[in-house]
Amino acid sequence: MNNVNVVSHPLIQHKLTMLRDKNTSSKDFRELVREIAMLMAYEVTRNLPLQDIEIETPICKTVGKALAGEDIAIVPVLRAGLGMVDGMLDLIPNAKIGHIGLYRNEETLQPVEYYCKLPSDIGNRTVIITEPMLSTGGSMNGAIELLKKHGAKKIKSIHLVCAPEGLKKVMEAHPDIEIYTAAIDEKFNEIGFIVPGLGDAGDRLFGTK
Repeated sequence: MNNVNVVSHPLIQHKLTMLRDKNTSSKDFRELVREIAMLMAYEVTRNLPLQDIEIETPICKTVGKALAGEDIAIVPVLRAGLGMVDGMLDLIPNAKIGHIGLYRNEETLQPVEYYCKLPSDIGNRTVIITEPMLSTGGSMNGAIELLKKHGAKKIKSIHLVCAPEGLKKVMEAHPDIEIYTAAIDEKFNEIGFIVPGLGDAGDRLFGTK
């Protein structure tokens, strides 16, 4: 899977271990998710195009590098994806934000759309989907299909943990996207939870369980 990038930076791996701990409070969980998202943003944006600009330092004129103006949209998959948005915005404050609402039918494990609001110029932007867990791949495929339906052409996704089965399913359906994750875990279980995983990211973020 050439388009799958595991971000193995020591700080990210340390914080991920803290996230996995069932005793981590919702407050600490939220802070850790934000911090990991910010650190992963460095990797997701590593290949943004640059251009030369002339500036004047206090000493002399020189030519420096600046972002070439590539527009970005961050699109969280509700609700857990919201926890990663602020960390991304810390580094990309001018990004526009969209929202995709999908819930998983607990019997079929298939995604059901209930909300979709995207920037009107989504087709001209690099889209970064935020979704802490990529488990069965159903919700992610649903989100990608919605984005493509609305004209998105360049799509990346960022995750805390992924199941190998879900990764394979997404890459088979959408080999054109780039995936960034802090870890690839063992599998997902019979009810669609990643093993060892970190539990229900939404519940742990918002203290609803």
